[in-house]
Amino acid sequence: MDGSDTIAERPAASAPPSLPRRSMRNIALLALCQALTQSSNTLMFASSALAVLTIVSPDMRMWANLPVTMQHLGVMLSVFPASMLMMRRGRRVGFRTGSTMGMIGATLAAIGLGIGSFPVMCLGGLCLGNAIANMQLYRFAAVELAPPVFRAQAISYVTAGGVLAGVIGPALARFTPDLWLPTFQASFVFVICLHVIVFVIHGFIDYPTVKAIDTEGPQRPLFEIVTQPAYLVAVTAAMIAFGVMSFVMAASPLAIVQCGLDRTEAPVTIFVHVMGMFLPSFFTGHLINRYGIFNIMIAGSALLVAGVAVALMGVTEWHFRGALSLNGLGWNFLFVGATTLLTTTYRPAERGKAQAFNDFMVFGTTTTASIMASVVLELKGWAALNYIAFALVLVALIVVVVFRMRRPARA
Repeated sequence: MDGSDTIAERPAASAPPSLPRRSMRNIALLALCQALTQSSNTLMFASSALAVLTIVSPDMRMWANLPVTMQHLGVMLSVFPASMLMMRRGRRVGFRTGSTMGMIGATLAAIGLGIGSFPVMCLGGLCLGNAIANMQLYRFAAVELAPPVFRAQAISYVTAGGVLAGVIGPALARFTPDLWLPTFQASFVFVICLHVIVFVIHGFIDYPTVKAIDTEGPQRPLFEIVTQPAYLVAVTAAMIAFGVMSFVMAASPLAIVQCGLDRTEAPVTIFVHVMGMFLPSFFTGHLINRYGIFNIMIAGSALLVAGVAVALMGVTEWHFRGALSLNGLGWNFLFVGATTLLTTTYRPAERGKAQAFNDFMVFGTTTTASIMASVVLELKGWAALNYIAFALVLVALIVVVVFRMRRPARA
């Protein structure tokens, strides 16, 4: 029995009204790290493809998202090393290593743009992937900073740090591109500054010490862990939630320009998208406790479908804003639900490999989604891209609903 049934099906019978003060302080600081790191990620999403267009020839336009794709590839390649490092050396060492790689990656991106080198920009994206891989582990670190009854809320509150990112990232994306020439280089310099601040903040968080039981306790083979039905559902839902979100988000700045809108609309659309992603996190954990994981995941899938529907209705700025905000909201419900479900499927000593395999699969999906976004957009257009997103969301919806209906009732 993996322990997922009770939390998945019904609210806790009795829960304390609020997090303990020390836990709240640590989670608030971790949420701030999430906000700043996500701001740098948002800034890269909003700026990278447009920056590439300033240095490549017209026949290379379909590869404008390659630095972002390399970032996703960097995430995929980094999740296992990052998770294993934290298992052995602790969260602080691991997260600070990620911040350092973020500084290196943003520096390479700025240099690549300055010398007009597309490969150097791609290398910068690859290094930045390590920083994002570490950021994705913030949600699991949150579980360790709070009592077990607050598992869903801790994940939700740290994810809510993205609300601040939804303000900082797009604001920097609007303010920084033209600060100096070449255009967009200042954006990458600000990414360096954000990672420096995050590096410092991690020194003030009271992470649990690495205990022998965490690394030497009883462990099942990875295959046994990942083939649990609940684990498979959680990973599948997370893959599709992040894949569809990245697919649509990566294409939207290019689609906005392609559809004749001003490039300054891209940061606005990214802003409403990121707010949709993270603002609900202030209450997603409470909704999970009240209505159950699977109901929230189903609601998330429905919202992703609604986002596709709005995108197919037109190509005005309000269609883009509406579609991307619904896309973000759907991602939040589906992804936070999937993450909460995942945390019930492994033992303490198994968390490193269980979390790493999940993120390896998730960011393998986003790597493919991000590179395909610009290719599909260039060859087939915005509408075709959204039809593909619709098909993927239907897969997630079917998986969650079938599992919800066919799983045996257990005490």
